[in-house]
Amino acid sequence: MHSRKTLSCLSFSALAIVGLASAAILIGASARAQAADPQSKRILMLQSFGFRFKPWTDYAERFRSEMNRQSTAPIDYQDHSLLTARLDDDKALAPFIDYLHALYADKVPDLIVAFGAPAADFVQRYRPRLFPNTPMLFTAVEARRVDYDKLTENDAVAAASHDFPAAINTILQVLPDTKVIAVVNGASPNEVLWQAVLERELAPFSGRVELRWYNRLSFEEIVRDAARLPSHSAIFWHLMSVDAAGVAHEANTALSRLSSAANAPIFSYLDVFFGSSIVGGSMHSVEEGMAVAAAAAVRILNGEKAGDVKIPPTRFKLPRFDWRQLQRWGISESSLPPGSTVYFREPTVWERYSWQVASVVAVILIQAGLISVLLTEHRRRRLAEVQSRQRMAELAHVNRFSTAGELTASIAHEINQPLASILTNAETAQAMLKAPGLDIMELNEIVDDIVRDDRRASEVIRRMRSLLTKAPFELKSLDLNDVARETVEFLSALAVARKVELTSFISPNPLPIRGDAIQLQQVIMNLVVNGIDAMQDTPAEQRIISIRTSRIDKFAELSVSDRGAGIPEDRLKEIFEPFYTSKAEGMGMGLSIARTIIEAHDGLTSARNRDHGGASFRIRLPLVGVG
Repeated sequence: MHSRKTLSCLSFSALAIVGLASAAILIGASARAQAADPQSKRILMLQSFGFRFKPWTDYAERFRSEMNRQSTAPIDYQDHSLLTARLDDDKALAPFIDYLHALYADKVPDLIVAFGAPAADFVQRYRPRLFPNTPMLFTAVEARRVDYDKLTENDAVAAASHDFPAAINTILQVLPDTKVIAVVNGASPNEVLWQAVLERELAPFSGRVELRWYNRLSFEEIVRDAARLPSHSAIFWHLMSVDAAGVAHEANTALSRLSSAANAPIFSYLDVFFGSSIVGGSMHSVEEGMAVAAAAAVRILNGEKAGDVKIPPTRFKLPRFDWRQLQRWGISESSLPPGSTVYFREPTVWERYSWQVASVVAVILIQAGLISVLLTEHRRRRLAEVQSRQRMAELAHVNRFSTAGELTASIAHEINQPLASILTNAETAQAMLKAPGLDIMELNEIVDDIVRDDRRASEVIRRMRSLLTKAPFELKSLDLNDVARETVEFLSALAVARKVELTSFISPNPLPIRGDAIQLQQVIMNLVVNGIDAMQDTPAEQRIISIRTSRIDKFAELSVSDRGAGIPEDRLKEIFEPFYTSKAEGMGMGLSIARTIIEAHDGLTSARNRDHGGASFRIRLPLVGVG
């Protein structure tokens, strides 16, 4: 402790030397400022601990702000800090007094404002040597720290009155199950004086809760103990300028660290600590207190005698609480004292985005209405599509019957051949059975021929039944090559009967699609029959129908080409329209049905004239499993 005092004395001696060296410059500059503006006022603002120590710096900043607002004259603020307030060492004050005496020897301040009890006590003790006739305003001080008997006619007081029992009662009302209250207070001379007051005024609560005093601990020890407080505990933050280890704590760093580490909510009596780390409580309003002090200062600067300016001490305001801290510690707002105000409440989504939410709801309602209309229209469309497909299926079925009529002769011929062969083989077998020396091997060959011919006739009948079956539209996995082969086999008899050569060029690679086999067979059959009809005036040796399958990008393509007269160029866009036909006896529905079926398969149809005569029809269907 002795070394710390010596260091403090040396620092003040150095400060005095620097002050003496710069005094002339400061006084000269001030003199020029006064000459430029004779109405300006000089205020000496004396801090108790330093320029960054809460709560006095907050008081000083608020006082300065209020003076700038209330005063009509310009103010020249001169800030000084009484660093010795952190220590119990009067010897270090001498160099500081000499420094101030030199600085203000030629031009004393118009007003001295002392922030905190140490600063006020210093000015009162050494005023005869410094500013015997300068008015002084005591503020940011508790009324009990002011010696009213020593006040002169040049002194005014704008003090506050602490009610520590009321602060503790607020804690117990908010947290009625509280069993331990830890009181944070430092070890500077000023804080030692307040420790005695706290212990005396809070003694009546010792029977209800355990009061745990932190004034004899270093701040590190305080943090560790606060982290281990039992359940149903609370912390009351008084002051922490200097801890028991002699470490000074500026600004709000200590309170922030304690708030982060403690496992109990923190309350206080000053609103300068409110807004980040404490729950709240019954507190003084620094803003209101400094508004009163600034009003008194303006009266004094305007010529009113300081001793005549009487100001009653300010008292605690209605409790205020931090909504964020209430949420952190699970404190219900219903337990707050009547008249309490909750700050920093996060607005609800409606409060924050009311017009946006209303706009979104309106848009959603409009969209819901539109979606409802669209769904209704979609259902109607689906119903129309289903009905359309049913009509298409019925029309296609009729078309198949019509086509089957054209195939009747060739089908009869194709069935008669195996039936005649069956009859011949049966009669031969019957004769062999009656003759002596039966040849079993030859008989087996005859039976095999009968079976083969029977299957041939059955296959012709199966194909015809498949063609004429009235089945619903059903998509299945198919290979377009297989559909083409089966259709070509089915139409081979018609081609022979109409003296047309039917050639096919089937792709060696699979062409997987999803489709209805019967419907697709009908499309191919319509295109082939249409080609056969188109070549009825073509010489017999030139009547060739070519069926080709291939893969084009992501599509399976099938083309049917003939060597007929072709399609008039001005009719190419109309041939797929309903009831369009170039045949006198035609209905004009074959190609229209073909296009409708392909479109139902998400495919495309097209037609063009070949370079060497004839027409070529193409259908494209999307391949399955192709990226």
